[in-house]
Amino acid sequence: MLILNLKDKPEHLLPLAQWHHAEWSYLNPLRSFDQRVQEMQEDLEGKVIPTTFVAEDAGELLGSACILADDMSSHPELTPWLASVYVNEVHRGKGIGSTLVKRVMQHAQENGVKRLYLYTPDQEQMYARLGWQLYSREPYNGTPVTIMAIDF
Repeated sequence: MLILNLKDKPEHLLPLAQWHHAEWSYLNPLRSFDQRVQEMQEDLEGKVIPTTFVAEDAGELLGSACILADDMSSHPELTPWLASVYVNEVHRGKGIGSTLVKRVMQHAQENGVKRLYLYTPDQEQMYARLGWQLYSREPYNGTPVTIMAIDF
């Protein structure tokens, strides 16, 4: 398995956008699929933020994780964010998600980020195992979520 920058694998953008939209559109119901694709195009520009990393095995896309400047409209004061941690269903339970999270954390730390945030409706335990701490629990667009942070 390789962890690669999406800017080097632009052919994965559309499949990722489809996965992400199917998985999380309920959290941002006003965001269309086309808007998601347009926002993800920025990940191809080679900036520090946003950056998306993809897991790939023999050319097969396995999953993704990214760092974004903002991810929760209710918390514009918090930045940057780990987001879009997704592993294709057939490849879950193999540590791919954790590997992707660690890669984003490494990228953040290498680029001078002192604190990184995330929110999750259902994966608090996985992130806690990786060193993330509870920041708050609150509803977001009608869904209970946990906001977590990690300091470097």
